[in-house]
Amino acid sequence: MASVIFYFQVHQPHRLRRYSVFDEDPFYFDDAANRRICEKVAEKCYRPATSLILDLVRKHKGNFKVSYSLTGTVLDQMERFTPDVLDLFKELAKTGCCEFIGETYFHSLAFLYSFSEFRDQVEMHTQRIQDLFGQTPTVFRNTELIYSNELSRALSNMTDDDGHPRFYGTVCEGTDHHLGFRSPNFVYKPPMIDGRAMTGRENRTFGLLLKNYRLSDDIAFRFGNRGWDEWPLTAEKFARWVHQINGNGYLCNLFMDYETFGEHQWADSGIFGFLEHLPAAVFDVAPGENHFNTPSEALRRFDPVGVYDVKDFISWADTERDLTAWRGNAMQWNALEETYRLEREIKKRVAEVLRAEDDPKTRENAHHLLNDWRKLTTSDHFYYMCTKYWADGDVHKYFSPYDSPYDSYINFMNVLDNVRTRMAEL
Repeated sequence: MASVIFYFQVHQPHRLRRYSVFDEDPFYFDDAANRRICEKVAEKCYRPATSLILDLVRKHKGNFKVSYSLTGTVLDQMERFTPDVLDLFKELAKTGCCEFIGETYFHSLAFLYSFSEFRDQVEMHTQRIQDLFGQTPTVFRNTELIYSNELSRALSNMTDDDGHPRFYGTVCEGTDHHLGFRSPNFVYKPPMIDGRAMTGRENRTFGLLLKNYRLSDDIAFRFGNRGWDEWPLTAEKFARWVHQINGNGYLCNLFMDYETFGEHQWADSGIFGFLEHLPAAVFDVAPGENHFNTPSEALRRFDPVGVYDVKDFISWADTERDLTAWRGNAMQWNALEETYRLEREIKKRVAEVLRAEDDPKTRENAHHLLNDWRKLTTSDHFYYMCTKYWADGDVHKYFSPYDSPYDSYINFMNVLDNVRTRMAEL
């Protein structure tokens, strides 16, 4: 038996406009570029992929299931620029075969710098998912699969308004270094903290779902590579690989960016045909044995087989799978430190204004200031400052709207300086 978990990350940042040191305009974000990119990706990926997945769910009568993590920033932009895409996700939610996973609202690195801000963003995201889709996330996905034992401890201690544990578990990268000889195709658990077991909802052991990066990357990165030994990758071939995990696990965790379909792997690569035929191929390769699960279903169904002990932070980024994509040089460290150094002052000043000020315009300015600061915590801004080279560097260049990492740093710090000015003048 192989249980396939299809999980997709959907995210778009609020990109900054070019902002000079002499600029005093408090409008930092390039709405024209954000609209253009959101509409482009919607046309190439979000509309065709989501429509296809909705058709597949209906065609297979509930046996095909998927899960998504949609950041608050992409939801906000879909609501403004492509509301029809948001409607497609709402239709998926109604099927009962689509699970929405918890995230930080602004796709931030808050867990590394401020647990209070991390908790606030998780709560904001939870509320947004409830309002839009009528679901309460019970499984979490930290930004870029950033994970360590400390994240499990924090998540397992988070509670809802009724005092019940909020999460069953989290998804994370399955790294060879931490797995050793073991397979990523099982449920794992974090080590005990302070001599006690960590539990999630319903007093179950807090579970970890580990990305099978080899099979995931076959789709996300190698699918259209004509120089790859396994090209072309057909649904039938991939289904056989999925079935082969039997005997060394029972979960096939396929985690990837949603933009894989149509944006990173273009339509003419055959990626949509592959997706269209994959569910049937998985079912047909071993009739009655293989199926699809959502993350929470898998965590309820399967018990952990061992401990996944991650003392230092890992992620799904680059070949190192660590934090160097965002904290690999002095510019990134400085920008992150300065950003989070403002948190306490901004929140204190905004709270004072909202408590004492009756003027609607002043109150609105206070809300905008805090929201703008939070948009600056989005991890992409620091990713653009990365100075890696070779294969990883090419990936960073692909996503960055700047001519160089240094331009990104200067532009960001100019904006942050204006945020300080606005805070002082509030």
